[in-house]
Amino acid sequence: MLVTTQPIAASHTPSHASSSLTSAVSSGRWTAAVPRRRQHSNTRRTVSKISCKRVSLVDAGTGEARVLTIEPPEKLKTTVVLKARVTDYDLSFFVETGEEKTTGQIEAKYVSNKDDFYTFEASIKVSGSFGTVGAVRLDNDHEREMFIKDVTVFPDGDESDAVSFHCESWVIDNEKNFNDDRRVFFPLKSYLPSQTPEGLKTLRQRELETIRGSGYGERLAIDRIYDYDVYNDLGDPKTTNLLRPVLGGSKELPYPRRCRTGRNKTKNVNGEFTEVRVSDNYVPRDEAFSEDKQQAFTTKFILAGLHALEVLKVLKDREASFPSMAAIDALFEDGFKNMPAPEEGGTVAGYIFSVIKDSVFDILKGDFAGMKHMLDKILDFETPEVHQSTLQIGIHFLTGFRALESEFPIVSQLDEETYGPRESLLTKQLIEEQINGVMTAEEVREIKEFCFFFHLKTYKIYCIVLTYWGNKTNQFFQNFSQAIKNKKLFMLDYHDALLPYVNLVRELSESRDNNVNTTLYGSRTLFFLTKDGTLKPIAIELTRPKNKKTGKLQWREVFTPGGSVTDSWLWQLAKTHVLAHDTGYHQLINHWLRTHCCVEPYIIAANRQLSQMHPIYRLLHPHFRYTMEINAQARVNLINAGGIIENNFSPNKYCLELSSVVYRDFWRFDMEDLPNDLIRRGMAVRGKDGKLELTIEDYPYANDGLLIWESIKEWASDYVNHYYPTAKDIVDDEELQGWWTEVRTKGHADKQDEPWWPTIDNHENLVQVLATIMWITSGHHAAVNFGQYPFAGYFPNRPTIARKNIPLEMGRQGMKELVENPEKVLLDTLPSQQQALLVLVTLNLLSSHSPDEEYLGTHVEPAWTAERGIRSAFDKFQVRMRDILDQIDEWNEDPRRRNRHGPGVVPYTLLRPCDGNPFDEKSEMEMGIPNSISI
Repeated sequence: MLVTTQPIAASHTPSHASSSLTSAVSSGRWTAAVPRRRQHSNTRRTVSKISCKRVSLVDAGTGEARVLTIEPPEKLKTTVVLKARVTDYDLSFFVETGEEKTTGQIEAKYVSNKDDFYTFEASIKVSGSFGTVGAVRLDNDHEREMFIKDVTVFPDGDESDAVSFHCESWVIDNEKNFNDDRRVFFPLKSYLPSQTPEGLKTLRQRELETIRGSGYGERLAIDRIYDYDVYNDLGDPKTTNLLRPVLGGSKELPYPRRCRTGRNKTKNVNGEFTEVRVSDNYVPRDEAFSEDKQQAFTTKFILAGLHALEVLKVLKDREASFPSMAAIDALFEDGFKNMPAPEEGGTVAGYIFSVIKDSVFDILKGDFAGMKHMLDKILDFETPEVHQSTLQIGIHFLTGFRALESEFPIVSQLDEETYGPRESLLTKQLIEEQINGVMTAEEVREIKEFCFFFHLKTYKIYCIVLTYWGNKTNQFFQNFSQAIKNKKLFMLDYHDALLPYVNLVRELSESRDNNVNTTLYGSRTLFFLTKDGTLKPIAIELTRPKNKKTGKLQWREVFTPGGSVTDSWLWQLAKTHVLAHDTGYHQLINHWLRTHCCVEPYIIAANRQLSQMHPIYRLLHPHFRYTMEINAQARVNLINAGGIIENNFSPNKYCLELSSVVYRDFWRFDMEDLPNDLIRRGMAVRGKDGKLELTIEDYPYANDGLLIWESIKEWASDYVNHYYPTAKDIVDDEELQGWWTEVRTKGHADKQDEPWWPTIDNHENLVQVLATIMWITSGHHAAVNFGQYPFAGYFPNRPTIARKNIPLEMGRQGMKELVENPEKVLLDTLPSQQQALLVLVTLNLLSSHSPDEEYLGTHVEPAWTAERGIRSAFDKFQVRMRDILDQIDEWNEDPRRRNRHGPGVVPYTLLRPCDGNPFDEKSEMEMGIPNSISI
């Protein structure tokens, strides 16, 4: 079906005689047939793929828009030629023309092939008065589904006057699959709803209704329906240990919504209805990974998984600790040769190699040599950028800060009857003792070790307003009252967030049924900002709440660097616990919740409410690529009950429940943009001139991030101003208003009545909303994700879980063990061999860029090139991103910036824009900022 918006004859045939139009479809691939019904969970992975790069339609004439029927052969005709390139010449490809009641079909014929793509061509006769082509409907009569890249239509023999359709979508055989979703595509020109040509209005509305679906029935792999549901599929209702509460739909455990699958539900013992778990969650068909992405993702996961999991087979004890710190180092240097040998003899490394070779050989059908390089790389974990044998806390990844200002004494907000005394042991006197006096060379060294690989990252920076009065002897403070004027003390606070889970987590270890060995504390950590701009940790408070079941009273202790050997070991162990808290919070909140989880409702609402030809849909679309697919996979293997996160991160089975509580108590859309996030955490203030002033001048995440944020916001502003001349245009855009309303009332339904939701009623508010979403999906996600393996791959630096209570809590026996063998106590506190290996595999995968990644400032949507004003705005955006790249490179070479330059200091490149070919870079961190949350 070709939909006209204007008469064609006026520009092509002055006499209104017959004329020709040419349509081309290109670049296709296919694999296997689509089943009529989803028989098993792997359907989406085996359907056929035909990637078509081009189908063209012509723009011609002026006049009233309308939908026209192709006339019978005996009347005046215009010819439309369809060209398609696919990898199988035995393909019937149809362009259907006409109105809903009367249609005509033309079969596409094979023409040629180039670069593994076959070109098909079809000619369609239309009346001489046919108008400008405003839409095309493509029917697939082949047994395999086809992926249509784009379409161009033009008068036969004249491709200079073409109308382009960027499709990027799968097309199935509707009859064979019992599906009435007839695929219609629109041209590159964007239209607000009020500007839609008359001939397209019905199709535009019908397309949106199709995508929304009915809200009933189970979704099939071939569907492209977007709808909402709560997180009721994380646990297993049939297994007691794997029961998990439903997240979303309640005041106690609110949560953003996910994509609805429509699977059958089972009532668990708690009376909640939860979905039956499957190995492959539904996502709308066009949200699935591309062939290249899926292949790279699966290959890396399988090989890395084989590497770790086969090692685990030789371990007698799942809770076995590493025998020494040297054995941990050997993990990255010499494979696993220093680990215990398997019972049957031989080295572990040799055993692993034989297992992987046997496992992969069948897959590759003998092509083992071609994978040898990959396997060699897998056998030895790649050495992370930060690889040291000392536990570190620093400013790259600390994610638990918020501003306290002058709130002394520090007091918990939790119930004293339930958890014990509220006032912290981090008193004014203790703080003065730690920050007064002369800094020794040893203390300077500790600052660098402790702070060196984390860049004060995100969420909850507790800035206590202190200052110092330095002199030649490095005297920091005269007294506390003078110190309160400037922000020099920071607190990493996981006290109130984790304390409610301490007894629950410890009960897991005490129960034989759970097979869990872990522990937990509530924690507060104080840092002092030194003259050189680095952070010195000065005190850690660990707390165990009172337990009404056992009668135990609250236990808490403050640890400081100290001067004795025993104090130094206790300080090291305290840091291990804090790092485990911070790592878990980083993964669950700053990574999963604030990016993956909270963004999915924006994607669902955009597809349901914004037409494909809406300019805002086309602005946001590259920022939504692959997110729903990676989230669906995470619900199967990563964040599910008994999954990788629960088994290897704090607070174990309560990980996702914790993210729900943080969402309830802290998440606000209006605080998700970078400037407001920094201000909320006390890391920045607005000066009298309105400009943002950072609390820490050398704060790489904020320094680089603010440049990216301003660039994104300027690009969004230019884009909005192009399409919305007045505020009234924004208010009157029913699709835009419907999208934002649905984000609030359905996607984030549990928070829909909060007063802080912005109203999209002017340019400033719309730009702020769009820039926030674009920042979260690009810059924020890149900063929290792609540094995970480089900075935390050497897991003593960032342990994901702590398994042993600190010796002071354990009393005389615990201190005796520490004195006799302090390294063993530390190794028993760190993750087990099994946990460490699984986490390494996971972080290695999560920190990887896919081969078809699209990067911020380099990827250009075809629709952006269709209008000169938008193309010009994007060109300006590109120039600014290149300038930012140069600025970041300059900062990384500046010796005054101690948090990103110096001996042993890793340059901060997580927010460095893409520079040419990303795969030419030395590190994953330098490859650029992906547009979307695709991993």
